[in-house]
Amino acid sequence: MRAVSTTRAGGCSHGAYASLNLGTRVGDDPGAVERNREVLRGALHVEPLWLHQVHGTEVVDAESAPPLAHADAAVSRTRHRVCAVLTADCLPVLLADRAGEVVAVAHAGWRGLAGDARGGIIEATVARMNVPGDRLVAWLGPAIGQAAYEVGEDVHRAFVGPDPAAAAAFRAGRAGKFHADLAALARRRLEAAGVTAVYGGGYCTFSDRERFFSYRRDGATGRMATLIWLD
Repeated sequence: MRAVSTTRAGGCSHGAYASLNLGTRVGDDPGAVERNREVLRGALHVEPLWLHQVHGTEVVDAESAPPLAHADAAVSRTRHRVCAVLTADCLPVLLADRAGEVVAVAHAGWRGLAGDARGGIIEATVARMNVPGDRLVAWLGPAIGQAAYEVGEDVHRAFVGPDPAAAAAFRAGRAGKFHADLAALARRRLEAAGVTAVYGGGYCTFSDRERFFSYRRDGATGRMATLIWLD
């Protein structure tokens, strides 16, 4: 198994997108993005399955999904079939079973994490992997940290309404606002799905301008990739 989380360094994009922007829908020069993706392909010697992410809960099988499928997670049981998501503040979540037979990656912004009455993107991804949670390992990639992530009452209500204990992942801010801890919310959802071996979650995209893109910080900006595959 192999896993990679890129930074913003090492590419050829300029300005707000400097330099390894891998997102095609953020306003960067398409030629520069393609050259950046070629850098990634050359370094990894694999071809990622890119998704058209929509902040939802749809999960696809990497073996059969078409390019740019509208989804926010992918699962693979095939060697060298690379699951990938793009982020610039949202939380990338990597999952793998301990036997090395199935891997997955999920794009978890607050909407995808909260989901609906059926659950969110993490629950949907674990279900699609079809492996008991205690046989899975998860890693949380770079995302906006709690100190920088101010949200409204609607976001607080989306999590705390169905799960009052999720209030521990929020800190009260100015009137009607809260600071949300995406990593803590993800850990709570993972643990509820039986996944207790959870690592990562220590990198803040907003505060580390040199290393990471951040949409909340900069508005116009690039996207980083988090990828996982069976080798």
